[in-house]
Amino acid sequence: METKNAELVFIPSPGLGHVVSTVEMAKLLLHRDGRLFITVLIMKRPTDPSVDNYTQPISSISRLRFINLPTQDHTSSTEVLDFIDNQTTHIREIVSNLIKQPSLPGSQLAGLVFDMFCAKFIQIADEFNLPAYAFFTCGAAGLGLIYHLVWLGFEQNEELAKCKSSDVELSIPCFSNPVPSKVLPHVSTVLLSCFKRLTETKGIMVNTFYELESYAIQSLLSDSKNPKVYPVGVFGQSKHRKRAQTKGRLFSCALGLWGSFEEAQVKEIALALENSRSRFLWSLRKGGLQFPTKYQDFNEVLPEGFLERTKRIGKVIGWAPQVAVLSHPAVGGFVSHCGWNSTLESVWYGVPMATFPQYAEQQLNAFLLVKELGMAEAIRIDYKKDFEGDSPPEIVGGEEIEAAPRRLMAEEGGSGVRQKVKEMRNKSRMALLEGGSSYNAQSFFIEDVMKNIA
Repeated sequence: METKNAELVFIPSPGLGHVVSTVEMAKLLLHRDGRLFITVLIMKRPTDPSVDNYTQPISSISRLRFINLPTQDHTSSTEVLDFIDNQTTHIREIVSNLIKQPSLPGSQLAGLVFDMFCAKFIQIADEFNLPAYAFFTCGAAGLGLIYHLVWLGFEQNEELAKCKSSDVELSIPCFSNPVPSKVLPHVSTVLLSCFKRLTETKGIMVNTFYELESYAIQSLLSDSKNPKVYPVGVFGQSKHRKRAQTKGRLFSCALGLWGSFEEAQVKEIALALENSRSRFLWSLRKGGLQFPTKYQDFNEVLPEGFLERTKRIGKVIGWAPQVAVLSHPAVGGFVSHCGWNSTLESVWYGVPMATFPQYAEQQLNAFLLVKELGMAEAIRIDYKKDFEGDSPPEIVGGEEIEAAPRRLMAEEGGSGVRQKVKEMRNKSRMALLEGGSSYNAQSFFIEDVMKNIA
């Protein structure tokens, strides 16, 4: 009997974080099953070279193809849905052509897989009678929050703006603790309408693993109204060298692809690093509404004499190869913006975090890590960067910044944050082994896809 091959089209949102998560998931599926071929449609901004820098070195991987959609520019995250919407005609044409002539001879298009901001493309799947799946690039608790907000907005007709009052705590099914409204991401009516379409998919792969978010995953699985859930992560880390088990003494400070601070905040971070007397590596970049850029001279923003006084214990750089840093045995802690990719990388390498969220769902991730999982120390949980400049920036003092890393680095014994992170590091690896939770979730997804062409 002839073996059938299946092609999937992955559609990540623009931005390196979404692209990396999606492509690493695609690579893992290709490794798991030789009957799959995956085409990834790439949306990118002309001012952001990071996506090309990531995809070009891996463009020759067998059974993986990238198609670059026409470039367009936008200056604010508030326009991301318009940015995505403008690609509808191009995506429809590509899907139509793949149905007529699949990328791999003898294969059949078996479905579209899009991330949470691209959920409107379910209409294209419907037009061509194709199964639609989502790949949720955040965690299971984040997906549970979206379901809850959709329920509040569309079934309970509640004004979501009321939920943003700073003194309100909410009961959300995927969280065991009440969630302060101040850690919720801003979700507009338009964005909520986009997220609502996730419930129309055949299934959702979630970038997490069962042992990390067992409470949230059980909550999602218990609701039969929701699409199937496949907790398929973590992935993409196995090619990097194994981290030694010794306790590192160096602290890394990095705030993600879009992370940056006002000059006054930079000086407070510098004060904290200098006073801590800990060894450090600080990824510092100039921000704004455009893609962050490097400083020509760090002295223009750092306190006078800082680089000279700390040259024996620390180093300030621009962009940092984060995985290479976290995998180094010298690194014992990580001041993180709590982006979900960074969170999973920290877990994979067993590096405990001090939380300093900035935007999107990062405050929710910080709450999850500190309050739900006990796997991080808080510099702040609810800090938010105002990209629009509507209010004066909040400045967190150096003493407060210094305290959380000190607690992490001073921790000894077999309890507390460091021990929990170490235990979860081991569980993340077990999850990917044959018979592990993520391995099984990937198998269930592949089996479901193959049934589409049976």
